[in-house]
Amino acid sequence: MQITTTLSANPTDDARLAEILANPGFGTHFSDHMLTIEWTPEKGWHDARITPYGPITLDPAAAVLHYAQEIFEGMKAYRHDDDSIWLFRPEANAERMKRSSERLALPVLDVPEFLEAVEELVKVDARWVPGNADGGEKSLYIRPFMFASEKFLGVRPAQHVTFMVITSPAGAYFKGGIKPVSLWLTEEYTRAGRGGMGAAKTGGNYASSLVAQQEASGHGCDQVVFLDAQEGKYVEELGGMNMYFVYDDGSIVTPATGTILEGITRSSIIELAGKMGHQVTERKFAIEEWKEGVASGKITEIFACGTAAVVTPVGSLKYAGGETSAPASQDLTMRIRDALVSVQLGKAEDTFGWMRRVV
Repeated sequence: MQITTTLSANPTDDARLAEILANPGFGTHFSDHMLTIEWTPEKGWHDARITPYGPITLDPAAAVLHYAQEIFEGMKAYRHDDDSIWLFRPEANAERMKRSSERLALPVLDVPEFLEAVEELVKVDARWVPGNADGGEKSLYIRPFMFASEKFLGVRPAQHVTFMVITSPAGAYFKGGIKPVSLWLTEEYTRAGRGGMGAAKTGGNYASSLVAQQEASGHGCDQVVFLDAQEGKYVEELGGMNMYFVYDDGSIVTPATGTILEGITRSSIIELAGKMGHQVTERKFAIEEWKEGVASGKITEIFACGTAAVVTPVGSLKYAGGETSAPASQDLTMRIRDALVSVQLGKAEDTFGWMRRVV
């Protein structure tokens, strides 16, 4: 794929960039450049270009604005102590975007082209990848996304599609130390049903979670727990994180996929925990098993995972008419988290082959 590059005439100056990278937050600052590739049935993927970051122009009749035909990914680049820059499991993101494309009737950008697009943008904006000399967990968050850009009002797959990548420096998810997240169990709203888009990373899934997240906030909770749409009794996932339950015999259960997103962090933990000697089972997990397991002491730890937070312990679960307290232990949760972050930051040997060097 031929990618042309037009550098910004007014890049962020070094002093301002240093200020941003010292305290980047999450999703509020964006690097100097972005990548764009167009697709049509006649030309396939074409006109790949890196240009200065800035607004994009869409026709009011662009299909994405009316029929929500779009998908995205979330991934990170890390600067190691030797100043090299690495991506964490980008091939897995590329494969998941392929699956999302197929579900949303969008054209597939093959893995090599996806990787090239991401890597070239990271190389151009390498100075935006923060270091961690202060012992933090900073990274460059990378957001590839694809949307129906055709000017057409009709319910069919778009004949013009745009793929883009933007990046944003990210600080440690937890400021002032890792704290368990409190959860609200919604029994009114569901995230996805059988045959739906639950396993695709598409904005509609997140839009549908917002009212439930408001409900959770109204009850003083950090996140919302969704149950399955068919029977309303099996735990699926949080608004944007996958879940794990640790038992007193050391075994771990995570809800089975199909109607939930197959998280990259989730699959990494399955491998990592297995190597640490823990049996990990993917299966249906009833909400009553959660309540009874904590009450009996059989469930000793609960944690959630995602790209932004990596791994976070789960605190109490609130629901209409009651509350289930948090398990007392966070030992395995923190050991898994430390092991995963150490690989990402280059502090531990990458025995899984997860890291891909860019610079």
